[in-house]
Amino acid sequence: MMTKILNDTRVFAVNPNIDVQDVTFQNRFGFVLAGHLYKPLNFEEGNKYAAIVISGPFGAVKEQSSGLYSQTLAERGFVTLAFDQSTTGESSGNVRNMASPDIFTEDFSAAVDFIGMQDYVNREKIGALGICGLGSHVLTAAAIDKRIKAVATSVMYDMGESMWQGIDGSKTLKQQDIERDYLAEQRWHDAENNTHEVGPHELPFDENDQPIHLTSILPDKLDEDADPVTTDFFHYYKERAFHPRSVNSNGAWAATSPWSYYNFSLQQKISEIAPRPTLIVTGEKAHSRHMAEKSYEYLHEPKELVIVPNATHVDLYDQMTLIPFDKFESFFKGNLK
Repeated sequence: MMTKILNDTRVFAVNPNIDVQDVTFQNRFGFVLAGHLYKPLNFEEGNKYAAIVISGPFGAVKEQSSGLYSQTLAERGFVTLAFDQSTTGESSGNVRNMASPDIFTEDFSAAVDFIGMQDYVNREKIGALGICGLGSHVLTAAAIDKRIKAVATSVMYDMGESMWQGIDGSKTLKQQDIERDYLAEQRWHDAENNTHEVGPHELPFDENDQPIHLTSILPDKLDEDADPVTTDFFHYYKERAFHPRSVNSNGAWAATSPWSYYNFSLQQKISEIAPRPTLIVTGEKAHSRHMAEKSYEYLHEPKELVIVPNATHVDLYDQMTLIPFDKFESFFKGNLK
């Protein structure tokens, strides 16, 4: 019997033959996470299935890319769970869209808790997949959580590095110091006004090293001279995959989100994932490619790096002719056995 999602607002083509349901579960901090649980195509009662927990991109919701990945891998025989990170989407959090490296990492382990409690899931066959910025968090989660037997990323993006060093590593020590002053003033502002103002999670600077405060991650209208990366993000989040609950589609993060990323190195322990296997997938033309390659170098064997020809970062959010689902399928089937 198929279970319908209430108020279904998924932005990808839905397969009506996949049994999917709204679920909630709690992490160890007490946040209640919202997810979509997908049963595999041709699901049979009494069987024990391999399962994959999936989240990302950073600032997206389960109705977007993680749902597409979850549905596609369910078509290929896995139980999958796409979920919203704490404080985002339909997940709980009185302060909305406040990013946290610790809590977002914990969310993956909470998803493992939940999916491993399903009587049709084999607890010894649970994998995890993180897309974009949640790729850095899923690697961190797998480093401590040995219940994750195989871990994969798609266009992995190290959020701590991008916030504090810049996506291309160009942020200067002077700018980092100015950013700490900026965040300190933002905290005074929030405390005095009993609010949590929104702002950029990757603070930009003008030519005079002055912070540029933004209240929306993406513009409402794309400038004719917009750079290719902004253009790709705009076409995804503002057009073909717009979702009102997505931070990237409809607003910005809480302005103090970079605070804890300053002291939390997401990559420091990922070599401890071994001997469990890791798959790193990125695009040949992805602006984040160097981050994926750096993570791959940090990892120990067994590991595999796949670079998708001609693919940009955003292409691997939803372009079905480019996302290497055959590789994801063979990786998880080969290692969740």
